[in-house]
Amino acid sequence: MNSNSKPETQVTVEKLRNGRWAFVIKRGTVVYPASGQFISQLQAHAAGQMALKALENKR
Repeated sequence: MNSNSKPETQVTVEKLRNGRWAFVIKRGTVVYPASGQFISQLQAHAAGQMALKALENKR
C-alpha cells in the first residue's frame, strides 16, 4: 500500500454543551466519537494528536 492510497486522517476539536472541549478523529469515512472533557481547546487538540499518533503506531 503506497502513501497515496491511505485515507485522510484529521483531528477536530468541538465544544461540548457543558462548556468543556473534546476531540474527534476522522479517518477516511470513519468518524470516532468525541472523546474527553478538557478544560481548554489546546488540551483537547494535544490529546487528539497523541491519540492519532497512537492509532498510527498501532498499524
